[in-house]
Amino acid sequence: MDSEEKIKWCLKQKRGIKIVEPSDNLCKIYLEKAREALKAAIINSRYSINSWAISASYYAKYFSIYALLSKIGIKSEIHDCTIELFSFLFKDKVDEGLIKDIKRSKESRIEFQYYSPIIKPKVDHKKLESETRKFIEEIEKLIENLKEEEIKEIRNRLKRMEFTV
Repeated sequence: MDSEEKIKWCLKQKRGIKIVEPSDNLCKIYLEKAREALKAAIINSRYSINSWAISASYYAKYFSIYALLSKIGIKSEIHDCTIELFSFLFKDKVDEGLIKDIKRSKESRIEFQYYSPIIKPKVDHKKLESETRKFIEEIEKLIENLKEEEIKEIRNRLKRMEFTV
């Protein structure tokens, strides 16, 4: 399934992608949640509570993406849909490594939170902190540089896709 087909699937799901009112307030709230999750990742990492450090790092990145989507007026309660939409909409505006990073972070979170109780994940604490911080900063730059015209175009693009579902 290509990216556009995945987005169309997500548009059909009850908790999938929905176009809502843009919200600067929700954007700020989710950026704050991202920063709090970053702090949790750092604290857990420094105390070698690695599976929680990995989870908190993922959520820091995820919440920053959710802030961006809130600014545009998009809601998505399915993580795979949120990440796919981010990739679909912003692949030409962000470094490819950023998209790979969020996908890798999600897989690591799932693996170490649910499937690897015997294996203790090894974490490079400085790398976890710097990568997570860099991710949030890149999304914040996207949000700051987002123009009203771009928001309208993204919303219209999704609306057109909605009608072809």
